[in-house]
Amino acid sequence: MSSPTPDALLGPADIRELAAALGVRPTKQRGQNFVIDANTVRRIVRTADVRPDDVVVEVGPGLGSLTLALLEAADRVIAVEIDDVLAAALPATIAARMPERADRFALVHSDAMRVTELPGPPPTALVANLPYNVAVPVLLHMLETFPSIERTLVMVQSEVADRLAAAPGSKVYGVPSVKANWYAEVKRAGAIGRNVFWPAPNVDSGLVSLTRRAEPIKTTA
Repeated sequence: MSSPTPDALLGPADIRELAAALGVRPTKQRGQNFVIDANTVRRIVRTADVRPDDVVVEVGPGLGSLTLALLEAADRVIAVEIDDVLAAALPATIAARMPERADRFALVHSDAMRVTELPGPPPTALVANLPYNVAVPVLLHMLETFPSIERTLVMVQSEVADRLAAAPGSKVYGVPSVKANWYAEVKRAGAIGRNVFWPAPNVDSGLVSLTRRAEPIKTTA
């Protein structure tokens, strides 16, 4: 695999410049908080254990911060984006900043909750900064729809991360915990500070790692 240019990833100035050029303001309705720190997205890719032969699906790529970092590490990246303006702009961003990997990228312009098929080889990993307002249903839909996804790492609101990774008997154990645990072994995989986002959210964020089980298990809440 050819090496990307050192400045291929997006920094704070790049994000704001792209957003201004597109007339984009992150919306609370869609839970948009763009990651503006290159070290954070590389940390997410490392924590997700993305491998050179992985086909990674990303939900809600936004302006492409995490997408570019995933393209550095994976064989192929498929990004699912609902926003018309962001979906239209992302392929050009990839082509401009990582041209040697652009043919390894595919965009699906759709609501992730309605996606039932993806282009190219089946995805082996799901890595995403999920919009907080739909994080759990999107995660469960993707795990159910694409059984080829072996490993997942999602960034969600810290409280949601706690619920997803909760053990039976825990105070926050509930339906999300049961459903996620049915598909996968779930664990907290770190915390993410508010200052790596634009705009900075008023809640903390956490990483959740899910490793798919060979056979789903039945549990009770």
